[in-house]
Amino acid sequence: MLWSAMSPSGLHSLFEALAWTAALAVGWWARRHAFAGVRLPMEGRRYPVYLLILWLGAVAGAYGLGSLNLELAGIPGEGRSILGAILGGVIAAETYKGFFGFRGSTGAVLVLPLAVAIATGRIGCFLAGLPDYTYGTPSSLPWAVDFGDGIPRHPVQLYESVTMALFALGFFLWLRRRPLDAASYGFYVFAGFYGLQRFLWEFLKPYPTVVGPLNVFHLAAAALVLYAAFMLRVARPARAFA
Repeated sequence: MLWSAMSPSGLHSLFEALAWTAALAVGWWARRHAFAGVRLPMEGRRYPVYLLILWLGAVAGAYGLGSLNLELAGIPGEGRSILGAILGGVIAAETYKGFFGFRGSTGAVLVLPLAVAIATGRIGCFLAGLPDYTYGTPSSLPWAVDFGDGIPRHPVQLYESVTMALFALGFFLWLRRRPLDAASYGFYVFAGFYGLQRFLWEFLKPYPTVVGPLNVFHLAAAALVLYAAFMLRVARPARAFA
């Protein structure tokens, strides 16, 4: 079979490609159809520049936080983190918006793509096994998985995959029924939800701690939750096209 012929890194790369493909397709659908009647902030000539700044922040956050965790664990090499990418993208986006005086949420169109990409990509992390360093702590639960070292572990990658798939379904239903609300508050709901569930799953990972029982991802996830809570309090409602 194809799965047995591929290396763990090859499986991981395959699911990364699937995640990007699914994200692009879902993002196109969301903008063309689900948000078709919604006036979103910062569309026009500035939008490509904004997306570039957003991407640069996401890349910096992904490699920065992922590599920091590896360094703390004494593992050589570069790491990547979707949590770091989201947090880096948020910092870049809010800095850009603040500098140019933009108000309102600009991330709603990214919610479904991100949720679908995470749900898909985490399957690749699971199939990559021990080298990916995303596995869980030892567990005696019936669904614990031995990744090849004789130790059954929490398949925490699949926990996150299922959680984000359910979130994607819930957001899709919300978007279909109340697109203006989803446009206004959707990204902040996503950020808070992702940060909260990630904070919880981190207790099931063997990462080095930095503050009490908390690792660097705990702190980043908590920061994302606080950001979401604040923005939900001050968010402005989106408007429909006249």
